[in-house]
Amino acid sequence: MIRSNAIKKGIERVPHRALLYATGIPKTEMDKPFIGVATSFTDIIPGHIGMRDLERFIEKGVHAGGGYPFFFGLPGICDGIAMGHSGMQYSLPSRELIADMIETVMEAHKLDGLVLLTNCDKITPGMLMGALRINVPTIVVTAGPMLSGHLRGRRLSLVNDTFEAVGKYKKGLMSDREIEEVEICACPGAGSCQGMYTANTMACLTESMGMSLPYCATSPAVLANKKRIAFESGRRVVELVKKDIRPSKIVTKQSLENAIIIDLALGGSTNTCLHLPAIAHEVGVDVNLESFDRLSKKTPHIADMLPGGKHYLEDLDWAGGIPAVMKRLKKLLKDHQTVSGKPLYKIIDGAGIMDEEVIRPVSRAHHKEGGIAVLRGNIAPDGAVVKQSAVSGKMMRFRGVAKVFDSEEKGMKAIMEGRIKPGDVVVIRYEGPKGGPGMREMLSPTAALAGMGLADSVALLTDGRFSGGTRGPCIGHISPEAMEGGPIALIKDGDTISIDIPSRKINLDVPEAEIRQRLSKWRRPKPKVTKGWLARYARLVSSAGDGAVMK
Repeated sequence: MIRSNAIKKGIERVPHRALLYATGIPKTEMDKPFIGVATSFTDIIPGHIGMRDLERFIEKGVHAGGGYPFFFGLPGICDGIAMGHSGMQYSLPSRELIADMIETVMEAHKLDGLVLLTNCDKITPGMLMGALRINVPTIVVTAGPMLSGHLRGRRLSLVNDTFEAVGKYKKGLMSDREIEEVEICACPGAGSCQGMYTANTMACLTESMGMSLPYCATSPAVLANKKRIAFESGRRVVELVKKDIRPSKIVTKQSLENAIIIDLALGGSTNTCLHLPAIAHEVGVDVNLESFDRLSKKTPHIADMLPGGKHYLEDLDWAGGIPAVMKRLKKLLKDHQTVSGKPLYKIIDGAGIMDEEVIRPVSRAHHKEGGIAVLRGNIAPDGAVVKQSAVSGKMMRFRGVAKVFDSEEKGMKAIMEGRIKPGDVVVIRYEGPKGGPGMREMLSPTAALAGMGLADSVALLTDGRFSGGTRGPCIGHISPEAMEGGPIALIKDGDTISIDIPSRKINLDVPEAEIRQRLSKWRRPKPKVTKGWLARYARLVSSAGDGAVMK
């Protein structure tokens, strides 16, 4: 049965049809599938400013396929602009709002199919979560990565060349003129930030799990090929409706594990350890931190992408995109259905690898293990996450002295004042899902440390999270979080902390009896936010170890 018949068929639907005709829909189109197009266009997010063009091509594709499109808007947050201040508290919670809005609009209007036009960090997983919840035929169009910036013969990216520039400037390594040139040239136009940060990681995983057309993830935002993909996506979603191919047939345990494998091979963002479990939650599939660690031990890291590496998304696209990456790893992947109509293996078999250095053969992998490692110990009994592919060999094992801060702002102030020295372990706590609230990303402090040349001598621990742009021994998602009385709340200045990434261990070198005594004296602090959406979020959100989903 066509879902939209509920709003357009029968004598009792005369008022409904009258309202539909008020939109301008011709009578000849009323019997066609009604396709919702959820667009997150906004003027303030670089990754989304080019969506007006893509909306036109999606619309043309839907009409060409025999459907009728209805556009509706969804909010977006630019994590880079929200970074380093209270605005970042809203980033992760916005994922839940977006999922709820997809559910609300699609169920209220009984649309038959859905195109998700998305790009940046929390918007893509939020849209996927909503689509899986309502389970109508859906296709995702990610708007594409930004091209690299250029300055005096070298390429630039947002994270490595602006966030880290702050630390370099404070160290006297950059002049006022150099800072100004970098901030003008680093981001040349539309698109998501140029490296394997969260937005592009999620785009790559969406394609690898089969919810986007081949090559969608890496095709740059400003190129004509992105418009062709948008058109084909609009046309294809109508076919998905006619054949009743729903997301639940595509997003399965095996396709989610395929996505994790691609994530690990690319050295993707640690934020996927929040987003993939949350997406899996919507389809009743168990994907957790152990899934990442188990698969990481058998997945080679074959693409040296920014921020820890040297390649940009445009390089990955020219090298063959996600199909080429999957071709390298076919033996690890399981075949499954995709929105293209082709099974995954057929896409892989048709792929070509155009650059052996950007997408290395397994025999020449950058690392034998994947990009993410899950650590446990008396600091993080329920797990913590590190992007091991962005950690230098000398910092894979580290023992240092704790300097403890109860907010990101206090930690950042100490870094900028030069109070952090080699051998320190910066601990930033009460920034988890409940404590933040909202589990802020901490790209500002991690990038400042890297810019100051401390990425190989200082570690950072937090119950918050890190941007996909973070590099160095930065360990996040520490669970349980401080606000829940997790052991991270008990660390004191001067304590010794041991980190052993190869052995997957992180420990506070304090006797167990002392830890128990500290816990007996610990009292939960007052919430930082007591009204509005964030207060409700803090009451209902689960642990980072569970994907920080609303329960």
